[in-house]
Amino acid sequence: MKKLGNVLYVTTPEAYLSLEGETVVVKKEEGRALKLPLHNLEAIVCFNYPGVSPSLMGACAARGIGLTFLRPSGRFLARVVGPVKGNLLLRKKQYQVAADEAARLPIAVSCVLAKIANSRVVIERALRDHPMLVDTQALREASAFLKASLPAVRDADSMETLRGLEGSAAKQYFRVFGKLVLKQKEDFPFKERNRRPPRDNLNALLSFLYSLLTYEVASALEGVGLDPQVGFLHADRPGRPSLALDLMEELRPMLADRLALTLINRRQIKGSGFTRKESGGVLMDDDTRKKVITAWQERKREQIMHPFMKERIPIGLLPHVQAQLLARHLRGDLDAYPPFFWN
Repeated sequence: MKKLGNVLYVTTPEAYLSLEGETVVVKKEEGRALKLPLHNLEAIVCFNYPGVSPSLMGACAARGIGLTFLRPSGRFLARVVGPVKGNLLLRKKQYQVAADEAARLPIAVSCVLAKIANSRVVIERALRDHPMLVDTQALREASAFLKASLPAVRDADSMETLRGLEGSAAKQYFRVFGKLVLKQKEDFPFKERNRRPPRDNLNALLSFLYSLLTYEVASALEGVGLDPQVGFLHADRPGRPSLALDLMEELRPMLADRLALTLINRRQIKGSGFTRKESGGVLMDDDTRKKVITAWQERKREQIMHPFMKERIPIGLLPHVQAQLLARHLRGDLDAYPPFFWN
């Protein structure tokens, strides 16, 4: 089993990264520097402006260390990728399945089933843990809607039908998502999911967490030899990591949505850490971003029992495990893709 490695998040805008031997050096304008051995790192995520030296880019690509560049909002800019890993036949099979609706539909159905079921867990846990603090009627109605949609998703006979069912379920889920905010309600109001740009504090937080998750899933897919750009549920678009978006659907209720609510309800972040721009978009400040990243890393280290593998693993390995399971299915080792169902 793959081990959960360290991720270096560079959030200081003026920092510059370079390579000295087998060491990453993070330099700042005032001359201070941080040094970390390359062999201790699984990935580097940069929010900085000066960037990274070509020698460090090459070293990361050669060693399979993910190197991703994001805007301060979390929006993707670029990734440095080394030689393609895995068997060429695996990618050819992926492309064949993606081009055949009848072949890709069962995989897409699995992703949507797990997404809806895991979204329902978020609601059910709020009902279980805080019955006196939440709108129980609204949450129970939403939970019942999600539960009732599962058989229709399972029996979907076309991608159009499946996407319609997924959209309806997502609408019901986000219709009550704001009711799961128990503290700081005035600072974190939520009426609907919006993005590009997010127009309120909670949507900005969700978008940031979704970005972190998307590019961890993309790295996991590349690590097992799959192409993150060619998916089964999300339509192909230039620059869109469609397969990463497919797999993250089943993971984001647990890894992102639940974490966002925890950060707010435990007052680990505050509304004062977000700023509205002239464009109407909302962006979190550097200090809040660091707190979110720290909580994200702590969440990834928590252990769970994987329902299919029957092994205890760090939550941070879920993208890698699901990518492996998908690759095994495409190779013919598994009859179907087993999505992650959160218990």
